[in-house]
Amino acid sequence: MLSPTKTRAMLLTSGAAIAGLLVAGLSTGVSHAADNESCRPDGLYKTAGVDVPYCSVYDAEGREKMGADHQRRVIGYFTGWRTGKDGTPAYLPHNIPWSKVTHLNYAFAHVDGNNKISVGSDNANNSATGMTWPGVAGAEMDPALPYKGNFNLLNKFKKQYPNVKTLISVGGWAETGGYFGDDGNRVASGGFYSMATNADGSVNTAGINTFADSSVEFIRKYGFNGVDIDYEYPTTMKDAGNPLDWQLSNARRAGLVQGYDVLMKSLREKLDKAGAADGKHYLLTVAAPSSGYLLRGMETFQMQKYLDYVNIMSYDLHGAWNEYVGPNASLFDDGKDAELAAANVYGSSQYGGIGYLNTDWAYHYFRGSMPAGRINIGLPYYTRGFKNVQGGTDGLWGKASATTCPAGAGLTKCGDGAVGIDNLWHDKDTNGVESPAGSNPMWHAKNLEKGIVGDYVTKYGFPANTTLTGTYVRKYDANLVAPWLWNAQKKVFLSTEDEQSVAAKADYVIDRGIGGTMVWEMAGDYGWNAAKGQYEIGDTLTSVMYDKFKAATPYGAKKSNTALPTQAVDIKTEFNEFKLGDSNYPITPKLKITNNTNATLPGGTEFQFDYSTAAPANASDQSGFGTKVIKSDHTGSNVGGLKGDFHRVSLKLPAWQTLAPGASVDLAFNYYLPVSTPSNWTVNISGTTYALAGDLARGTTVVQPGSTTPPTTPPTTPPTTPPTTPPTTPPTTPPGGTCTNPAYVAGNVYTGGTVVSHKGRNWKAQWWTQNEEPGTTGEWGVWKDQGAC
Repeated sequence: MLSPTKTRAMLLTSGAAIAGLLVAGLSTGVSHAADNESCRPDGLYKTAGVDVPYCSVYDAEGREKMGADHQRRVIGYFTGWRTGKDGTPAYLPHNIPWSKVTHLNYAFAHVDGNNKISVGSDNANNSATGMTWPGVAGAEMDPALPYKGNFNLLNKFKKQYPNVKTLISVGGWAETGGYFGDDGNRVASGGFYSMATNADGSVNTAGINTFADSSVEFIRKYGFNGVDIDYEYPTTMKDAGNPLDWQLSNARRAGLVQGYDVLMKSLREKLDKAGAADGKHYLLTVAAPSSGYLLRGMETFQMQKYLDYVNIMSYDLHGAWNEYVGPNASLFDDGKDAELAAANVYGSSQYGGIGYLNTDWAYHYFRGSMPAGRINIGLPYYTRGFKNVQGGTDGLWGKASATTCPAGAGLTKCGDGAVGIDNLWHDKDTNGVESPAGSNPMWHAKNLEKGIVGDYVTKYGFPANTTLTGTYVRKYDANLVAPWLWNAQKKVFLSTEDEQSVAAKADYVIDRGIGGTMVWEMAGDYGWNAAKGQYEIGDTLTSVMYDKFKAATPYGAKKSNTALPTQAVDIKTEFNEFKLGDSNYPITPKLKITNNTNATLPGGTEFQFDYSTAAPANASDQSGFGTKVIKSDHTGSNVGGLKGDFHRVSLKLPAWQTLAPGASVDLAFNYYLPVSTPSNWTVNISGTTYALAGDLARGTTVVQPGSTTPPTTPPTTPPTTPPTTPPTTPPTTPPGGTCTNPAYVAGNVYTGGTVVSHKGRNWKAQWWTQNEEPGTTGEWGVWKDQGAC
């Protein structure tokens, strides 16, 4: 996310883009455990032994309930620093188009020096909890709440719009490795880097627990519906994230991903326990990188299972951190990206011609491990831009090289970012000088496009008689789905968004079953003020998405595009031993398979799984397991978008390799572009195909191989000796005695709460059902196993 000062400081390196008062509309009644399980989203981790009230947020298909006119999410980041106190245009909670959004993320809280979540000291200058806006219509405080500021106003409006959920967003570009003190100066405390990871690279368990506990306390106190983590970035790629943090983060690179994983697990479990106590499910989300460069150093993003959904920061794909002039947030690759071409991405057969600096690529990366509905794509309501652009077509794919980089940027070579009237929302470098970035709210870009000098420019330090040089002509590339402004006289290129591009991205979301969109930041949207003859803060782009989404079909709620077995076995698969940073190419982790069943897997046992088409179909192994891609939803380059979601892979235990209960085997895996955790696993054991329990799929029951019912208690250790003789016939009477409940009869109608007996066990119906045989509907299905009878 952008920094709390104005926009985002520049980066990245190696030629890669940077990528409790409960005022809520959620049910506070505690549901029965079986009902809650029926609402759990596909693939979402459930804390053991906790009755998580999923049905307060999700329906029986595991889809989020957001109101009848919100079939997809519209998530807006609301920033706490556009207060208007400095005279620049304010953006306060009453400016939010509440009826057109589904979620609001407050940016930002931070990790303080004691590893606790914080928004700073509670005083009259604190925009989150203490500030007031006397005389501003709509900004009157709710006297029923014990705090003021934006938190008060957000909860005031949530009473009027109870379907809108709010999350506290922690971190961001400038506050990942530190925070801004009450005096406005940055404190280099270590932030996420030191809270989650010790100096030696080990996990800081104490710091993580302190932070997670404080987060639960914080959201209860201020009425938030969850926590959004904006950790930028827990990657092993050197010199990633804010240059001010490099000295701290680079030393911890080897342990950052593991620390991030444990952090998300701890947050998930503590939020689940709090939600069970409070009768409402608390959301856990992240803002995730979209750049293939950053994701290459994040292993397989294995923490996705702990997240209700992921927000992809599919912007900042090109900017003045290097010289390559391109769109801020193109939807597709066009095969001409100058940065990728310079790195020979298009010319290398190992990459498969796949360009990885676009929204479609980033979406498919996460689609490999998550249902489409648990993914949201990011849209920028701000520009990125260059000056003195040479070559390209109207600047696109040209170059803009600078001889000097901003102080503190950590770069020796960077791009020539636009400045002045073309850089209204600029940061300042460590010397207090404007950082060239071409960053503007979209309402200012619209005025530039129309040749209008808005009356607000004096508030940003420009004289009242300011005039524009040259003409800003709107250009649009339908292949990229990217508009921009081109000033031929100044050689200025400003990458923008407008109704045409946002409508196309909304259609993309609908067509692919994606959960929705995330916006950075709401204050950049525009509307026309006819009285003044200028564009100002408005809700034009948000309205485009709302209008598109309100009649859309429900989003995709399943990970797999094909039916998987309803019986699963406990065989664990994990990718580990990743090489660090620039050594991680090709990507060659170990795949560890651990047999946690009570049966020995024979040689030749076949496993299959899916991985994302964001990587080419050339995965292999170097260990004799015969890994091969047996089916692909996409081949060739990704110009115009990836055509499908998955490659299907087969691998087999070598003929001589058995896998006893409790035993593990490793194989050396090999692929060339990063993928999120491979999913939709199956294993064929002695002719029967099972799913794997680790996929956390809805509608599956964990069994032992060869069994049709789950064990009453999971085995804790493998058996010391096999049975002397296997049973040849089933017992004549079911174990446990005689069944006294009425026997299940196919064709009968059963209502919720009805108990029947079937095949020696009692079963309780969770809701109305007919012709669904007990024992076949899975752990999340209509029939709940009540034990033997």
